Amino acid sequence: MADALKCLLGESLIKGKGKTVVETTSLVGQGKVLGLYFSAHWCPPCRGFTPKLAAFYEKFKASDKSDLLEIVFISSDRDEKSFTEYYNEMPWLALPFSDRDRKV
Repeated sequence: MADALKCLLGESLIKGKGKTVVETTSLVGQGKVLGLYFSAHWCPPCRGFTPKLAAFYEKFKASDKSDLLEIVFISSDRDEKSFTEYYNEMPWLALPFSDRDRKV
C-alpha cells in the first residue's frame, strides 16, 4: 500500500505554507483515511467549499482520533502564485505545485 501511495503522490508532500515536508508513506496505516482534495483558486464552488472542509478538518484534528484522517490538496491552479495564495488558506497537506502533473 505504501508503494502504491508513493507512486500516486510522490515521495513527499508539503504542509504549512510548504515549510514542512511530510513523507507520503507516513499516511498509511490501519484505520487511516486519506482524502484527496482536487481544487483551484479560480473555481468559485471550490472557494466556497474550502472553508467548510477546513472547519471540519480542524475539528476532527482536535479529536482523539486526529491521526486517522489526512487530506491532500491537489491543485488545478494555473500558476504557482495562485496555488500558494490558495494553499495558505488550508490546514492540510498538499502535493507540491511543481509536482501537480501527477494528478493526470
